[in-house]
Amino acid sequence: MEKVLKVENIWKSYGKLQVLKGISFDINEGETKVIFGPSGSGKSTLLRCINMLDPPDKGKVYIRGVDITDPSVDLNKVRTRIGMVFQHFNLFNHLTALDNVALGLRVVKKMPKEEARKKAMEALKKVRMEKWSHHYPGQLSGGQKQRVGIARALAMEPDIILFDEPTSALDPELIGEVLNVMLDLAKEKTTMLVVTHEMGFARSVASEMIFIDNGVVVERGTPEHFFTKPKTERVRRFLSKIGELYGRKGKTAPEG
Repeated sequence: MEKVLKVENIWKSYGKLQVLKGISFDINEGETKVIFGPSGSGKSTLLRCINMLDPPDKGKVYIRGVDITDPSVDLNKVRTRIGMVFQHFNLFNHLTALDNVALGLRVVKKMPKEEARKKAMEALKKVRMEKWSHHYPGQLSGGQKQRVGIARALAMEPDIILFDEPTSALDPELIGEVLNVMLDLAKEKTTMLVVTHEMGFARSVASEMIFIDNGVVVERGTPEHFFTKPKTERVRRFLSKIGELYGRKGKTAPEG
C-alpha cells in the first residue's frame, strides 16, 4: 500500500510558546486517520504545518515521497495535492455554491469555465448538494456550507484531504449530514486526516486514532484500543469527559 503522507518530527513554536514537539506519523492510500485531544493541544497547528500554510520550524512533511518542506518545492503546486476543509467554511459569499467549487479548478488548474463547472457539479453531487448549486452561501445552512467546502476539496482531486474539526461550528442537528458525507468518503477509500471530537465517527472509520496533548503524541492505536483499553490515564480522562458531554460514550456520529 502506497504511503500518501509522512510527517517526520514536526516542531512548531510561536514566540516562546512551543506548540508542536516532535510529531511523527504516516498515512497510507485509502486510510482515514483521526487526531483528537483537548483544545490547545496543537491539532489545528499540525494541519497548518502539513499543508504549509504555517511551515514547521523543524521536521519534514512528505507527500507521496516528495519533501514539501524543501525550499525549492513549488508550494502552490503542492497545495493542489492537499485538500483542506476548515471549521468555518471559508466560502466566497458573492459566489454560488457551484462557482465556489469551480473557482480553484479555473484559477489553479487553469481549467476552461464549462469544464470546471461540470467537474464542480460532480463534486456537489458527491456531497448531495447539487440541488443547491445555484444558491449563495447566505442562503445555505451551516451543514450545507460545510458540504460545499468538502466538495471544493474533492473537486481538486487531491492526494489527501485534511479536515480541521469540520463539525465544530455547526448546530447539533446539522452535524449528522456532514458526518454522513465523510462516512461515505471513508467507505470510498478517500485518504483523509481528520481532527475531530466526534468519537462515533472515529469509531466507525478510523484506521488509526492519534491522541495529542501539549504538542506531543500521547497514545495511538485502533478505535477498539481506545474504546476498550486505553493505556494512559490522560486518555481515559479525556474520553470520559467526551462521554459525559454527549451522554453516551463513542456514539456521537449518526448510526449507519
